[in-house]
Amino acid sequence: MSDTILLVGHGSRDPAGNREIEQFAQTLRARQPDWDIQVCFIEFAEVLVDQGLERAARGARRVIVVPLILNAAGHVKMEIPQHIEAARARHPETEFVYAPHLGACDPILSILKRRLHQAMRELDMPDPMTTGVILLGRGSSDRMANGEVAKMARWLQEEGDHELVDIAFTGITYPRLERVVQRHVRLGMTQIVILPYYLFTGTLIERIKRQVDHLKAQYPRVRFARGDYFGFEEEVFQLLEQHVQAIRRGDAAARMPCDGCKYRQVALERGHGHHHHDPGPDFHHEHPHRHAQEVHAA
Repeated sequence: MSDTILLVGHGSRDPAGNREIEQFAQTLRARQPDWDIQVCFIEFAEVLVDQGLERAARGARRVIVVPLILNAAGHVKMEIPQHIEAARARHPETEFVYAPHLGACDPILSILKRRLHQAMRELDMPDPMTTGVILLGRGSSDRMANGEVAKMARWLQEEGDHELVDIAFTGITYPRLERVVQRHVRLGMTQIVILPYYLFTGTLIERIKRQVDHLKAQYPRVRFARGDYFGFEEEVFQLLEQHVQAIRRGDAAARMPCDGCKYRQVALERGHGHHHHDPGPDFHHEHPHRHAQEVHAA
């Protein structure tokens, strides 16, 4: 028996998004031919987490659960660990190890910087001081998750020449894209770059495309450029490979602290089993490991 790598995608109502995750897994298999790589989804797909864990446990000495999720809110902090605990009870002979999600980090920043440069080329390299940048995330009720988006926007500003780098969210929280665009226009931006903070395609990516088309019609004097989601960028593959390799080396720091962490325990004790709830004003999930954002709809 050996290790099984179980990639956990979010899942999308748009079948194209789920197909991309399957294609991602196929590319990863080609990069790592010695790895047994399987795929499951949190929602909106045929093979969900429980079934994925069952399949992965067959003949495996150890299952390394790897969330193929850019940032983490309730799904990563609470729901996946619950499924892992149930799988441990069903398969006491198998070790289940929970790897970190991708997170807000320098490799992801590298993708954002590249997307921004591509958008600036599309606009024929205008003055960055008159070109606003909006980092557009999914949105979450988890304040730490939304804060990670703000962190990446600040990093993007620190390493570039753009004076105005803002955040917006597709849902759950605010501000929304239209409101931030209004602000940029009032501040005199003549170009606006919108950078989706998303891994794969899905219904929200299609919504963003329509929103940008509406904004172009609403502000005919402003030039807009929209970046693409991250998809199959080299940094995404490398992050996943590094997480798996660290676990296989026995690096204890490579394990996801949310596997059994107090945030989930307190939330469950208070009866909050889903990430759209807050465990309460007196408890905050702020231990030092990375957490970021994710939302129910995809």
